[in-house]
Amino acid sequence: MNAFRVDGKVAIVTGSSRGIGRSIAEHLAAYGAKVVISSRKQGPCEEVAQAIRASGGEAIAVPASIAEKAQLEHLVAQTRDQFGQIDILVCNAASNPYYGPMSGLPDEAFQKILQNNIVANHWLANLVLPEMAQRRDGVVIIVSSIGGLKGSATLGAYSVSKAADMQLARNLAVEWGKHNIRINCIAPGLVKTDFARALWENPELLARTEAVTPLGRIGDPADIGGIAVFLASRAGAFITGQTIVADGGITITG
Repeated sequence: MNAFRVDGKVAIVTGSSRGIGRSIAEHLAAYGAKVVISSRKQGPCEEVAQAIRASGGEAIAVPASIAEKAQLEHLVAQTRDQFGQIDILVCNAASNPYYGPMSGLPDEAFQKILQNNIVANHWLANLVLPEMAQRRDGVVIIVSSIGGLKGSATLGAYSVSKAADMQLARNLAVEWGKHNIRINCIAPGLVKTDFARALWENPELLARTEAVTPLGRIGDPADIGGIAVFLASRAGAFITGQTIVADGGITITG
């Protein structure tokens, strides 16, 4: 028995055309899941889906903006039409349009962060949880951030949203646990993605980060995909409402 296999399971992964989301989708497909690739644009989604199919996996592309509830409803409906059901939901897509102190944070930027990073996850979860409850089987994974565990002078609003994601997972875990549904978070540290490019392309900031990280490096998207497989599989069957930190150890150094 391989406790990490997810054969035949259907997984939606938002923000999966690149970075951490793509890594999660590729890992889930490699362990047997049928994967739905979703981000805003059709082209990049289809490119990833084709790559997964070329590697022997099953994947389709269904673009959707997390800012639009109707598009998320379409994402869920298309998944059901093509794959029959949804067993795993990975809420990975997020926004961070502002870098700086919260004293200078424009209202519209704050609203976008809260909408895309919290409300959209709430919407998606509620779209899939009832059918999971009927089968008494399901997994929701929210990609949070270590930003949600500490204060920040420059990423305050983003950190607020990521702390809220951890609480969202806890709340949903309490509500839906009786239906054998598990809801957890992954909280990455700095990972080499386009989303975080402004941080890791800064040589001084990168050097400072690596110097205080026990593993001596920042993360790679490939470091995160396997954690999602663990949480989605039988291997993680007794874990719910938790946040798994994957940061090379930086949060333990003070």
